[in-house]
Amino acid sequence: QVQLVESGGGLVQAGGSLRLACAASGRTFRSYAMGWFRQAPGKEREFVAAVSGSAGSTYYAGSVKGRFTISRDNAKNTVYLHMNSLKPEDTAVYYCAAREGGSSWSGGSEAAYDYWGQGTQVTVSS
Repeated sequence: QVQLVESGGGLVQAGGSLRLACAASGRTFRSYAMGWFRQAPGKEREFVAAVSGSAGSTYYAGSVKGRFTISRDNAKNTVYLHMNSLKPEDTAVYYCAAREGGSSWSGGSEAAYDYWGQGTQVTVSS
């Protein structure tokens, strides 16, 4: 069982930056692929970015590619989402997720992830 706790959300102006963090429990963090998803009001949850357990592979949604960067620190059991050039349409609750056996896998299918955090709110004002 893995517990995930997100932090770093908040209110930012358009064009600004935020860094989200997701801390994971457990001693096998490097064996988990990690992903970030988001859900805007009235919309379905969507994939944002993913990184393999080894950090050798990353994958991004087209809407954030070039603006967001996912990274992880396996020594700290933490995955990050660096968000730059934020837009009002990035406003959402951001969730991190973990997939077992994902040391060399990074993917965007919500169903592929086994554990989820509670989410952190990101609001981008225009």
